Amino acid sequence: MRKVNAIQLGAAYTLVCELAVHWGCVMCISSESRTNHLIDGLPDDARQRWLPRLERVELPRGLTLHESGRQMSHAYFPTTAVVSLDYEMADGAPVELAVVGNEGVVGVELFLGGGSTPSRAVVRTAGEALRLPAWAIQDEFTRSGAAILQLLRYTQALITQVAQTAACNRHHLLDKRLCRWLLMRLDRIQGNEVIATQDEIANMLGVRREGVTEGALHLQALGLIQYARGRILTLDRIGLEGQACECYAVVKKAYDRLCPATKATSDPQPMALQVQTTAPNQAPTPAVIAMASAPQTQTRAAPTTMLAPPTLAATAPSRARNASDIPATHGTSPLPDA
Repeated sequence: MRKVNAIQLGAAYTLVCELAVHWGCVMCISSESRTNHLIDGLPDDARQRWLPRLERVELPRGLTLHESGRQMSHAYFPTTAVVSLDYEMADGAPVELAVVGNEGVVGVELFLGGGSTPSRAVVRTAGEALRLPAWAIQDEFTRSGAAILQLLRYTQALITQVAQTAACNRHHLLDKRLCRWLLMRLDRIQGNEVIATQDEIANMLGVRREGVTEGALHLQALGLIQYARGRILTLDRIGLEGQACECYAVVKKAYDRLCPATKATSDPQPMALQVQTTAPNQAPTPAVIAMASAPQTQTRAAPTTMLAPPTLAATAPSRARNASDIPATHGTSPLPDA
């Protein structure tokens, strides 16, 4: 595979995660199936470059897309799946850093230049995603255009979520943190039911299981949720927002501001102006000059060799397969049961 040099953007915030996956069969994504907001918001020229390279894959709940420190070969753009970005402590205890759904991408380090991350990515809600080869997303960063700005804005929103989650876990009561966690899941799924066991929630929030039980019972007594057998049904969304800490609103505001549901312009000039970090009347930095004047390199055609992917069945969270087992799917397939 040809190596593509991406523009280095300084100290890359190494937090998200991505996959070591084999090539499945390339599938052209139609306009009707583009249900990831980042993909939808791309300017037309970038979208036309990406669509022939995108593959639709099914992600069973509990699947580990990427382990800590592994080099990534693809970026994932969830459509109906929800992915948790976790950090595992030395004693094996995990804690959730952020959550990614149809608003974003798993694999920001691919275009920030890091290549890998100390965290891991685990599918928490079964569904589908679009995956893009690493070389294709890195190739986009050799161009000067609005697509780069779109990805960088999303990365800033993701960093906001990680930072706010850290502050929330340190300062806020468990009941409020549980409301924030649940609301962020609801924003990224269809419907009002979240699938998660008490053990999973406890691990993601970094608390004891008994604390989650008490918190869920309290919210149920208030008439906000109904919880039974690993299924949380939201009965009162507005009431849930009222019980949540301010962290949910802070993160949502950041995503609404930085990732609006509008199509980006394909004019490259605003990109160079908006990413510069110099003060007024100062010369632009070398990084800005490089991004503005980067040559339009020719993209590589997607491989035509087709691998025979294995049959993948939905697996329990504790027995999830590696992301290398994910096959590309053709057309619309029924999602695996959570």
